[in-house]
Amino acid sequence: MFAYCVPEQSDALHLDLLRIEESIFQGLNLPYQVIDTCTGDLGGPAYRKFDLEAWMPGRGEQGEYGEVTSTSNCTDYQARRLNIRSKGGQQKGTRFVHTLNGTAVASTRAILAILENYQEADGSVTIPEVLRPWMGKERIAPR
Repeated sequence: MFAYCVPEQSDALHLDLLRIEESIFQGLNLPYQVIDTCTGDLGGPAYRKFDLEAWMPGRGEQGEYGEVTSTSNCTDYQARRLNIRSKGGQQKGTRFVHTLNGTAVASTRAILAILENYQEADGSVTIPEVLRPWMGKERIAPR
């Protein structure tokens, strides 16, 4: 996902992108947590970043959360480099927009989280209900 907006809207839009990502993982019924990344761990362009981590039972000794998606508010960092500006109604001149991005779903990581959370003792995997119309079945059985 990618968005640009006037500076006054970027914090709210950042939370909207996070809510979209959360709704995807809520729909998959996967346990997850949201991490508000500390500034020391941010990449150069990001002003603020949220990581969404899904529970992965196969990680570590007893399972761990692992990043499956993230969303970043880059404020005007990218806009300055690309010279992306906006002009409002009564405003004189132009100003740089704020840019935001979000992964929505990192497909390989999401598949891993689904497989680990929905695997049954016999090795089969129950398909999350929201995906069944596209999968055409309720389970994937081992051969």
